Amino acid sequence: MAPQPAPTATAGQRITAVVVDDSAVVRKHLAELLAAGGIEVIATASDPLFAWPKMAARWPDVVVLDVEMPRMDGISFLRKIMAERPTPVVMCSTLTEQGATTTLQALAEGAVAFVTKPKLGLRDFLTDPSNGLVACVRAAAASNLRAMRPRAAASAPAQPLPARLPPPAAAGAMAVTTDRVVAVGSSTGGVQAIETLLVGLPRTAPGMVIVQHMPERFTGALAERLNGLCAVEVKEASDGDRVVDGRVLIAPGGRHMQLLRSGAQYLVSVRDGPLVNRHKPSVDVLFKSVAHCAGANALGIILTGMGDDGARGLREMRDAGARTAAQDEATSVVYGMPREAVRLGGAESVLPLGQLAGWLQQAASRGTPA
Repeated sequence: MAPQPAPTATAGQRITAVVVDDSAVVRKHLAELLAAGGIEVIATASDPLFAWPKMAARWPDVVVLDVEMPRMDGISFLRKIMAERPTPVVMCSTLTEQGATTTLQALAEGAVAFVTKPKLGLRDFLTDPSNGLVACVRAAAASNLRAMRPRAAASAPAQPLPARLPPPAAAGAMAVTTDRVVAVGSSTGGVQAIETLLVGLPRTAPGMVIVQHMPERFTGALAERLNGLCAVEVKEASDGDRVVDGRVLIAPGGRHMQLLRSGAQYLVSVRDGPLVNRHKPSVDVLFKSVAHCAGANALGIILTGMGDDGARGLREMRDAGARTAAQDEATSVVYGMPREAVRLGGAESVLPLGQLAGWLQQAASRGTPA
């Protein structure tokens, strides 16, 4: 029998956590930060071998796990947890190219979310309540682990769009053409969801633009990893990149991405700007530009994620004639963004993750809805 996920914290129940990190300073500050956020830290440990007996004595709702540790690395320990008693895991990784690649591997192996630790200013980051750790742990505690794909052992209120972002290059969308642009937004749990969606697409799939909530460097590693797994080309977007069939452009961390139109061609603008819905890149920024520039030539998909980023943009896309879909609750790790999109009427269809690639191909071939 497959191992069953550990019970998640119920509403009103205090969330418990274990912090595993080889730095005593990091363990101390993370524990204090979580405690100040109302999360009970029941144990800390310097490596997985010390952590396991403590966890066995009292199993936590969430594990906060470092990547590089002595005696057993974080990826190996994550696999052990998922094999023996699946539990939400939040990875902590330093913001480096190597750390990004390893953290992406952890997300693909079943980690729910991650928090990046800066190499400089670490102490200030660890004591900053706005660093996202408490929110990640709370989201992880409420996550749907059954929606995570099993892996082999070897392997705030919505804000308006910022005025400082450039407007689309042309007013209004073109009339219906044979070209299609697919816009996808995701957050918590999105690494596995995007992989599942993309590996189901043929090389001839319509051009795609994706926003996955991630910091800089991580999106480049994500694109490189997916490019090696998929028939379509996957790359981190650069300003001016064209959207063409068989290519997937992922918005770079720390930059907003918008769709532009130049004559009969679509391309992307990649620019800095303020946070939108607490995110940069923001799904709403992308979706609203797609609604404006592509209209009925577009398809929109909103995947698993915490919060409501993208919900209003998906509604604008549907109002502009685009075909739209949301991932369903049963297959979402966190049913936040899709729920809000459905609530606002932005999703024409609500489907399990495994059916979205087929829906995309059918919708692109059928054209616009009646």
